[in-house]
Amino acid sequence: MELLVRYLDRRNSTNSILTEDAIKEDHLRDDLRYYFMSPCEKYRARRQLPWKLGVQILKIIMITTQLILFGLNNQLVVSYKEENEMAFKNLFLKGYSGVDEDDYSISVYTQHDVYDSLFYVLDQYSQLGRLSLGPISYAKDKDDKLLPLIICKEYYKRGSMEPLDEAYDIDAELEKDCMSHDPQTANQWKTQNSSFFDLDFYRLVDIQLSFQLKGINLQTVRSRELPDCYVFSVTITFDNQGHSGKVKISLDIDAQSSACHDWKISGTAQKNTHYLLVFDGFVIIACVTSAVLCTRSIILAVGLLQRFSKFLHENYSRKVCEDDQSEFLNGWYLLVITSDLLAIVGSILKMEIQAKSLTSYDVCSIFLGTSTLMVWVGVIRYLGYFQKYNVLILTMKAAFPKVLRFCCCAGMIYLGYTFCGWIVLGPYHEKFEGLSRVAECLFSLLNGDDMFTTFAQLKDKNTLVWLFSRAYLYSFISLFIYMVLSLFIALITDAYETIKSYQKEGFPLTDLQKFLRDQTDFSAAEEGSQTDAAARYSVFCCCQRVPESDV
Repeated sequence: MELLVRYLDRRNSTNSILTEDAIKEDHLRDDLRYYFMSPCEKYRARRQLPWKLGVQILKIIMITTQLILFGLNNQLVVSYKEENEMAFKNLFLKGYSGVDEDDYSISVYTQHDVYDSLFYVLDQYSQLGRLSLGPISYAKDKDDKLLPLIICKEYYKRGSMEPLDEAYDIDAELEKDCMSHDPQTANQWKTQNSSFFDLDFYRLVDIQLSFQLKGINLQTVRSRELPDCYVFSVTITFDNQGHSGKVKISLDIDAQSSACHDWKISGTAQKNTHYLLVFDGFVIIACVTSAVLCTRSIILAVGLLQRFSKFLHENYSRKVCEDDQSEFLNGWYLLVITSDLLAIVGSILKMEIQAKSLTSYDVCSIFLGTSTLMVWVGVIRYLGYFQKYNVLILTMKAAFPKVLRFCCCAGMIYLGYTFCGWIVLGPYHEKFEGLSRVAECLFSLLNGDDMFTTFAQLKDKNTLVWLFSRAYLYSFISLFIYMVLSLFIALITDAYETIKSYQKEGFPLTDLQKFLRDQTDFSAAEEGSQTDAAARYSVFCCCQRVPESDV
C-alpha cells in the first residue's frame, strides 16, 4: 500500500522544474514501484486487470482436477496389476499362504518339495483355462500360435563335493539349459523331457520358468473408459544361489497395456475419453500462457535491474547487493515456469495414455504430481502479501542458509552411524540389512518412532554384537534427539524471533528500498568489504516486505 501511495503522489506532483537526470530517476522510481506492487495495487494505480493472477487461479483449479481424474484411473490400473499378481501367485505357487515371506514368495527345503513345486507350475499352466477366474488366456505370436512356457536351469559346468572330507572340485563357469512346454501337449511333457528334470542340486544355481498371458481390464468400464488389453510376462524363479538348503521361490510379473484390436462397447466410454483429451488440451494452453507471462515478467525484471544498477553505479559508485538482485530475479517465477513445463509434459503423456499410445502411468504420475505440488506451493507467495501470513516465508528465507550448513555437518555424523550400523548389525537385524534400510531406520528413530521394536528385534545370539547394539542405539538416540534435533529447532526459532522483532522495530533498509522511499543517503562502502554488522544482517537485507509482481 505504501508503494501505491508514493506512486500516486508522484503522478499527481505538479513540479515542472526537473532536470533530465531527475526525470530519468523519477521514471525509474515509478517503474520500480509499479513492478513491486501487488495485483490489487496495480489495478488501483492503472486499472490494469491482474491477468497473471487470474491465469494462476484457473491453472490451479484445472491442474488439480486433472490430477484427481488421472489418479482415480491410475488406481484402477495399479489395483488390476496387483490383484493379477496375487492371483498368479495363488495359481502357480504350491503352498502359497497369501503373504510373501521376504523379498521372495515362498521357500522349500527338500528335493521332493522342489520337484513338487516345479511340476505344480507346469500342471497349473496346462489347466489355466479351467482354473482362472479372470479373463486370462495364453498369449499368441504373430503366426497365431500359442507361446510356450520356457524352462531354463542354470548350473555350474562341473563339480563334486564331499562335505564330510571338507573337499570340493568346482568349475565356476555357468551353463544354461532350456526347454519349452506347450499347453497343447500337456500330457506328454513328463515322458518326453524326463532327463531335463534330473537335477544335481549341488551344482544347480537357479531355475526360471517364463511365460506370457493376456488379459483385459474390464473394471475401467465403470469409470466410462475403454478397457485396456494387457500382456503379462510372468517369471517364476527357483533361487538356489546360496546353496544353504533353502530354495527361494519368487514370482514376478511385467504388465504392459495396449489398445485392444477388436472391441465393441455400448455407452459413453469413448465420448468420455474425448472430453478428457479436450480438457487436457486446455490445461496445456493455460500452462503455456502462464509460462509466457512469467517469462515476460523475468525479462522486465532483468531490464529494471540493469537500469537500477546503472543508476547506482553512475550516481553513487555502488553495486546492487545480492539481496536486492534476488528481489528482481524472483524465484517464484522460476518455480511457476518449472511447474508449467512439468504440467505440459505430464498432460501430453496423459493424452497419449488416454489415446492408448503409451502406458507410462508411473512417469506421467511423477510429472503431474510434481507440477501440482509446485503449483500449490506457489500459492504461498500470494499469502505473503499479507503481513501475518508473510512470517512463514521470511522465516524460511532467513533460516535456510543456517539450516543447510547445520544439516551438512549433522549429515556427516548420520552417514557414519549408517555405515557402522550396516556393517555391524546388518547380519543380525532385518532393519540394518541394507544401507537404505539403515538410513530409513535411523530416521525413524530420530523422530521417536518404533524404538522398542528396534531394540527388541535384535538377535542376542552374539553377546558382543548385542552389547555393541545397545551402545550404538543409545548413543544415536541421545545425540540426535536431545542435541541435533534440538539445535535444528533452535535455529528456526531464532530466525522466527528475529523476524518478529524486525516486524515490530523495522527491517534494515537496502539501497533498493531507500530508493523507493525517496531516500538518497546511500552510505559509501568499499567494493568487496563487509563488516561484521553487514554479515549479521545480510540475510535480512531484503526481508522487509516489498510487494512483488504478481504471477
